Amino acid sequence: MPEAAASKRTLAACSALSCAYFAAIGGFNPYAPLWYKELGLPVVAIGLLVSLASWTRLFAPYAWGALADRRGQRTKIIRWAAVTSFVAGLGFLVPPPWASVTTLAAATFLMFTFNAAIVPLMETLVAAQLMTAEGGMDARRYGQVRVWGSVGFLATVLLAGWWFEHFGMQAFAITTLVLLGLVVVMAWRLPEQPEQPHSAHAPSPPIAEVMRRPEVRWFFAGVFLTVLAHTALYTFFSLYLDSLGYGKQIVGLLWAASVVVEIAWFALQGRVMERGSLHHWLIAAALATALRFGVTGAFAGSLWVLFLAQCLHAITFAAQHTACIALVTRYFPGQLRGRGQALYTVLGYGCSGVLGSLAGAWLVSYTGYAAVFGVAALAALLSAFCCWRSLVLDVRQA
Repeated sequence: MPEAAASKRTLAACSALSCAYFAAIGGFNPYAPLWYKELGLPVVAIGLLVSLASWTRLFAPYAWGALADRRGQRTKIIRWAAVTSFVAGLGFLVPPPWASVTTLAAATFLMFTFNAAIVPLMETLVAAQLMTAEGGMDARRYGQVRVWGSVGFLATVLLAGWWFEHFGMQAFAITTLVLLGLVVVMAWRLPEQPEQPHSAHAPSPPIAEVMRRPEVRWFFAGVFLTVLAHTALYTFFSLYLDSLGYGKQIVGLLWAASVVVEIAWFALQGRVMERGSLHHWLIAAALATALRFGVTGAFAGSLWVLFLAQCLHAITFAAQHTACIALVTRYFPGQLRGRGQALYTVLGYGCSGVLGSLAGAWLVSYTGYAAVFGVAALAALLSAFCCWRSLVLDVRQA
């Protein structure tokens, strides 16, 4: 069947792009704070630089999503966004005598502004291939695509820990550029999608009308708070471990442990997630997040406790992310799909990332790293309440 073959080819290309994209993230996010520290930057400057990715998520994903929804050229936008992100990454090669916080900030801001188009639009392409007759999303097949992103992240987290341990953080810039180049290659392997004219789509409600629904607003509040809690992990976990005397290989292994369980979850989630509603999984993820970061802040001196806490990533991220993508696909149908995925990135990862990185840096400077993880646990408990409210309202609406 030509249509089935085209769908399979699209999903395979999206799997490869997901692998490359998250490989670049795995080489950048956990180790960028350590590179900034080696350059002699203070923790507040490090927090500012790390937060720039989140600042771009305040506007870039929605702008790209709106452009794609209106023009219908998602593949072309993904390709050129990857190329421009690579060009921006050349700024990391500016040698230290001329490099400054401003130079690093400009390169980081532009890089994330353009690659902010890739994941939301790729998720939209995947969701379009996995729609069920009931209007939902096939979670099992989604996991088979998304798992490759986790594989890419795992590979670079492990290899980068060894790489930087042996060759030093001075290799960070060129390593980042090589990984961004791989993203460009995989983006250009995406097949062109046959775009339907807008008149061919089923009518969609105005996006403001969807956002006025209380169950949607409570859903986004829960997403915001769960991801806000995870900002402690994304921004300060590597620095926290470094301050406790753990080596870069241990840092890489702890990051890798979380991704191994994430891969296992994505591979097996089709059967497991059928045992509860999407909102139930969001509540479980929020409660597991509170436990994870509570013990990370209190018992970080124990490597085994840290390892077990990292294993909760299967629930706190993987299950939560799949439930979010499925709910966004349901809440934002038809022509709203690209903007719906973008709003998930903006409200879930943009706003929370900015607040978490900057407020967390301020908190670290006064109270230390452990306090950030304690606050993250409290944010996750609030998220569980928001997800429960969304569940109640969703059931009532149904």
